[in-house]
Amino acid sequence: MGSTGEFGNGKAGGGGGLVVPEIKFTKLFINGEFVDAVSGKTFETRDPRTGDVLVHVAEADKADVDLAVKAAREAFEHGKWPRMSGYERGRAMNKLADLVEQHADELAALDGADAGKLLSLGKIIDMPAAAQMLRYYAGAADKIHGESLRVAGKYQGYTLKEPIGVVGVIIPWNFPTMMFFLKVSPALAAGCTIVVKPAEQTPLSALYYAHLAKLAGIPDGVINVVPGFGPTAGAAISSHMDVDSVAFTGSAEIGRTIMEAAARSNLKMVSLELGGKSPMIIFDDADVDMAVHLSTLAIFFNKGEICVAGSRVYVQEGIYDEFVKKAAEAAKNWKVGDPFDAATNMGPQVDKVQFERVLKYIEIGKNEGATLVTGGKPTGDKGYYIEPTIFEDVKEDMTIAQEEIFGPVMSLMKFKTVEEAIEKANCTKYGLAAGIVTKSLDIANKVSRSVKAGTVWVNCYFAFDPDAPFGGYKMSGFGRDQGMVAIDKYLQVKSVITAVPDSPWY
Repeated sequence: MGSTGEFGNGKAGGGGGLVVPEIKFTKLFINGEFVDAVSGKTFETRDPRTGDVLVHVAEADKADVDLAVKAAREAFEHGKWPRMSGYERGRAMNKLADLVEQHADELAALDGADAGKLLSLGKIIDMPAAAQMLRYYAGAADKIHGESLRVAGKYQGYTLKEPIGVVGVIIPWNFPTMMFFLKVSPALAAGCTIVVKPAEQTPLSALYYAHLAKLAGIPDGVINVVPGFGPTAGAAISSHMDVDSVAFTGSAEIGRTIMEAAARSNLKMVSLELGGKSPMIIFDDADVDMAVHLSTLAIFFNKGEICVAGSRVYVQEGIYDEFVKKAAEAAKNWKVGDPFDAATNMGPQVDKVQFERVLKYIEIGKNEGATLVTGGKPTGDKGYYIEPTIFEDVKEDMTIAQEEIFGPVMSLMKFKTVEEAIEKANCTKYGLAAGIVTKSLDIANKVSRSVKAGTVWVNCYFAFDPDAPFGGYKMSGFGRDQGMVAIDKYLQVKSVITAVPDSPWY
């Protein structure tokens, strides 16, 4: 455990004048206890506002993952959690949701300092969404059931839905809280036990949630948290012979690695939510001001570090010039600064690696012939801040139009017809999300059915809800988070056939 100040007291962090939250939990959480890594190793987690070290966190590797999986297996095979009624599991999950809400300010501050996320939005979006996700699946926990089968002959048949067992969860750094509960909530409802590897950039809130889970009465071994690196801790989970399923959100490259490890080990079930290069398609009949607002939000929200960022913006030629002018103005007015400042619209990129990656793509865009409309440079004296950036004259085969940048970079393109817009929107290896802005119901219906994407937003963006399944087409992965369908990833279906020789009817 360690502490670097107190949230809310105005104590300066390394940046001078920056508020640094109290950091209470820095060890691994295995079988209900905070413990050091077997190796004794730790790693740094840094404040993206300054680049300074926030705290050192225990570094898990294979030996620690083995201990966590052993605890999860014991809790699954012999513990109370899978044997509780769904109602009882739901009560514990609702209590955890209550605790998340009670500690929302502190948790939002942890994600703000660890990931550069806006404190104000953490309080009003991330934390309430986490609690809502928990409550949604708490309500589902006692509604998981099989069905009666009409089996031919002198038999009675039915199915059982049983928890799959020990689940490995590997989550990214862009939404540390929401990603934690997106995976953990349905797994808990199903009766599984879990080993979570948070991203090495943002491990702090996951450790806090492990602490809250224990306070909520979730039994030891049900939730284990092992911060560490992908090639060590992540690989150990993916290849572990006693892990029954892995749920991953991250890059396509790592998704492939996880699938390979699962295949080479015990053929564990895998679900992947991977990258995106989502199109925002704006038609001539759209309200231009609304379209500018939505497209600005779609790419600059969370500093572009979001898998469904609307990074490719297609604008019909009749309103293109007006849109470009207003979009540039909106980008210039999008305030970049300290994420703890309520007036800030966009904080820093998560770390130096991502900061340099985004700047590299901006240079590639210039070199490939795209026109820089606004932005394109680092900003601030220290930390990982980048100006909101817009390119026009972008072609579909350019790198910035094809590869996921994961930063505040908008690529603007023009189109003439509905058919051309559909063709351009689908000109990508990804298929996670899309946005459509139009007043025509016919256009909205045609395009939403033609775009190959797992989620399509019409005249809105980022309209997430626990009841709306979320996942990708093509190289954006497979399997769905959210909705009742997400629980299926954590269940096995068993058919039971019983002979009924003397039944009066068949």
